[in-house]
Amino acid sequence: MPVLHCSLGWLVEDDAVPIPEVASGVWTPKSLPATLNAGEPSCNSTGAHMPAQRSEKAEVKMYSDFKSPYAFLAFDPGMALGQRFDVRVRWIPFQLRVKGKGERSVYSEYKVKYSYMDARRWAKPRGLWIRGPLKVYDTTPAAIGGLFADTQGRLLDFGRLVFKRFFLREFEADQSEAVARLIAELGLSDRHYLEYLAGEGRAAYERCQEDAAADHVFGVPFFMFADEPFWGYDRLGLLEQRLIEAGLEIGDKVTAA
Repeated sequence: MPVLHCSLGWLVEDDAVPIPEVASGVWTPKSLPATLNAGEPSCNSTGAHMPAQRSEKAEVKMYSDFKSPYAFLAFDPGMALGQRFDVRVRWIPFQLRVKGKGERSVYSEYKVKYSYMDARRWAKPRGLWIRGPLKVYDTTPAAIGGLFADTQGRLLDFGRLVFKRFFLREFEADQSEAVARLIAELGLSDRHYLEYLAGEGRAAYERCQEDAAADHVFGVPFFMFADEPFWGYDRLGLLEQRLIEAGLEIGDKVTAA
């Protein structure tokens, strides 16, 4: 399946291609604590490595894939929602299935190049660097790494580092050894990650894909609040408006640039 970019997001759909759409407003999150764990560990129902339970809050789901530049753009603002609104952000990995170079039409190639150019436009004001991957990645090892980091309260740190290095072409998101090294850099146990990858982590990841199917997820970044979907980086403003309308805003609002 190729990828389609209609909104500022990436879409899995039969015979579709990346098509960008210009949107207004740039969401710039406030500084987040380096060790913030903004959401509950995703798709993990067994309690393995689970942190203490929080009081019940309204939930915002954020579906993401480490190979999507628009998921990269949405990661920090999405995680910051829990600091600005009385909500619990739940990060959920979703595996995009895309076609590689040579498998797409020439028009699809044009659109892929444009989508990365557009992503760089949004990334530059935030000091982010995006280089297109040289192959199509199955990001399962990194996704399970995210689930593991979440159980340790380090999802924000892990996600930032993975996205940054992946889009600098300095990290192989499909290699468990590379993920284990990054886990160790964060001061976590690479051995525990590898054990999690071989056992509960794989099961948790599969439950995430089942959750995505139940929520009719077709691309990333994809947010769900009160059964209403919001697809794309440029839909964050709409989601924030819904949260305000629901009376969930706390503190000062981050303004669009």
